[in-house]
Amino acid sequence: MNKKTVIATAIVAAIASATTAFASSHREAPNVARFPTVDSTDFYIFNSYEPGREDYVTIIANYIPLQDSYGGPNYFAMDPAAVYALHVDSDGDAVEDVTFEFRFNNQVGGVKLPVGPDGVEVSVPLKHVGPIAAGSNGALNFSETYTIDVVSGPQDSGTSSDVMGANGESEFVKPYAYVGEKTFGSTADYAAYADQYVYDVSIPNCSAPGRVFVGQRKDPFTVNLGETFDLVNYVPVEGDSTPGAGDGAGFPGGITQSTANDDLNDKNVNTIALEVPKSCLTGDGNGVIGAWTTASLPQARILNPNATFDKPEVNGGALVQVSRLGSPLVNELVIGIDDKDRFSSAHPSEDGQFATYVTNPTLPIILDLLFKDAVNATLGTDFETIAPTNYPRTDLVAAFLTGFAGVNQQATVTPSEMLRLNTAIPATPADLQSNFGVAGNDLAGFPNGRRPGDDVVDIALRVVMGALCHDIPVNGEPTNLGFCTPADANVGFAPFTDGAPLDASFVDTGFPYLVAPLAGSPQ
Repeated sequence: MNKKTVIATAIVAAIASATTAFASSHREAPNVARFPTVDSTDFYIFNSYEPGREDYVTIIANYIPLQDSYGGPNYFAMDPAAVYALHVDSDGDAVEDVTFEFRFNNQVGGVKLPVGPDGVEVSVPLKHVGPIAAGSNGALNFSETYTIDVVSGPQDSGTSSDVMGANGESEFVKPYAYVGEKTFGSTADYAAYADQYVYDVSIPNCSAPGRVFVGQRKDPFTVNLGETFDLVNYVPVEGDSTPGAGDGAGFPGGITQSTANDDLNDKNVNTIALEVPKSCLTGDGNGVIGAWTTASLPQARILNPNATFDKPEVNGGALVQVSRLGSPLVNELVIGIDDKDRFSSAHPSEDGQFATYVTNPTLPIILDLLFKDAVNATLGTDFETIAPTNYPRTDLVAAFLTGFAGVNQQATVTPSEMLRLNTAIPATPADLQSNFGVAGNDLAGFPNGRRPGDDVVDIALRVVMGALCHDIPVNGEPTNLGFCTPADANVGFAPFTDGAPLDASFVDTGFPYLVAPLAGSPQ
């Protein structure tokens, strides 16, 4: 790799994450907050790092945020009226070339019990009535299944085909939520139950089978969520000399790394995970693919005044996109509140309308208002501002909309927001991954796609506050990338963090990568 390419990778590492901040996409827009079943919380795409799966790409979309594991008795089902989609742009025209559509169907099991001396058969009020285990789910009184279609070409006008299971099945089972240990036994027992529903699938126009899993998982993301949205109610700079050192020798009063800072540590999510041969996604492009997830609902929803399980409402009309997620937290902390719902419903090809939010981001200004006086008092400085001053932020425009040549730029460059993955860069084994991705000398990580163990929060905090204006190591040599100077970012050297650690050890080393959900009982 020549120095020009290495510098480009460093630019990507630092810049692309600057469109994110603090958390993932939980309840990110006013409208989608009204529809939690179609609220996408996180999106990942990466070259599979499970041994023996080097020729595959894994795509993961998480939905239904902030699930309390004990949240019964109607645990977290997907919306049967919705279409959940995974989109891939193979050539860079900001239009999907392949879309995987997931549709769900919920059914009551019809379990009744004899009651009274006459043995009157009465329906039970619960979704399960006894223990459940791998190979033994007769106690379930509720089932959730789904189908998968693959659309070649634009989603609204392309050719749709069924994705079939290896045994010829066209319908797949979503395992029941981990309601508790009395029902399922230990976490290992639940994992064995859920593993039954990892399917090998035949994807039209693919020469090799893929894999799919849909089910509840522990939320893999970590973030200091509550205190962050309470006007950043902590000092967001590392308080130890190095993360986890425990010596208090970092920034005075700064936050230190602890899982206690992770407000998602006790939350679950619903996961759609799909592993696809790379050759099925790259098309005629240069091997770099763009990807995002959406969820759509019918335009008309009429509530049934005499609602039943089978017919609580009547839905009709065209599908309307309600939720969209590519890079984490773009909508949550970059897009202005009056445009959040517009962004949720927009197609990537329409993203030019949001450019001002990138060229003139407000997040650094908010942090300046909150912390400038405290920084000056602590450091004995007299900074007029701690926000970067290199406007317009052309560095962020490059990352937000185009990618970088030689790293994650597609064959055709069309400004648009999505995660971009270079499928030609080999995956890094789990035990060798850097949670700082490309910035940690790991080219297989964020922003070259995104893996569950990539700590995009800390990367983003540092970059949005001007890390690129200071020298960063390129092949071990301090290098200024030319976007701005240290004078443009007074605190760009600071190790910003939310104090919620994350790395590859938090997830599994194989498909579907995310670990089993937390049990609803005991608490």
